[in-house]
Amino acid sequence: MKKIYHKASTRGHSLYDWLDSHHTFSFDQYYDPQRVHFGALRVLNDDRVAPGEGFGTHPHKNMEIISIPLKGALQHGDSHNNSKVVRPGDIQTMSAGTGIYHSEMNFSNTEPVEFLQIWVLPRKNNTAPAYKDYDIRPLLKKNELTPIVAPDDSAPATLLQDTWFSIGEVEKGKSIEYKMHQPGNGVYIFLIEGKIEVNGDILLRRDGMGVYDADSLTLETVEDSHILLIEVPMVV
Repeated sequence: MKKIYHKASTRGHSLYDWLDSHHTFSFDQYYDPQRVHFGALRVLNDDRVAPGEGFGTHPHKNMEIISIPLKGALQHGDSHNNSKVVRPGDIQTMSAGTGIYHSEMNFSNTEPVEFLQIWVLPRKNNTAPAYKDYDIRPLLKKNELTPIVAPDDSAPATLLQDTWFSIGEVEKGKSIEYKMHQPGNGVYIFLIEGKIEVNGDILLRRDGMGVYDADSLTLETVEDSHILLIEVPMVV
């Protein structure tokens, strides 16, 4: 087993009057040649957007993008006439493919919105752009990591890559074994809240750890925890 440990305090940071964003991997003005990607996982941004503000219309191409709201309400719009407000318990996915323009705005004029924006490199470029949103609330179960993205029919959402996302809130004192779905994959653990132990290493709030060259790993919750796992191919 090989591991890459990223403490929350080592992330890149972009701070504007409307945006407070932390970057696990190189993004915007933050660049670290040792932290460009983890396999096919290219971007993991932890964003907080001020009331009534947001990312105006901008382009994307040949990237798989998923947004996971944590607090507040996030409004999506794009050049394919999709418009949707997503909240915690929803997720949205977008295949940029040959090119798409989109915006992500705080729907509220009084409260900030917090969300994770994650980019995954696609297995094939120049596909048709696509957008979808999902309500994952009916699937979430206490003390379980629920699959929310998969390349087959085992989860509600799919991306154009052999990637599996799992998320869940797990109480203190639980042990969860995670098994890789595909040989050669690695899994990136992002601790949204809480405190966990992963094969002897402690992760705190917003810490991340990439694990590869392993068939499985064990998560132990030291405190009540909100956990996100992103399994991706390590060779892209």
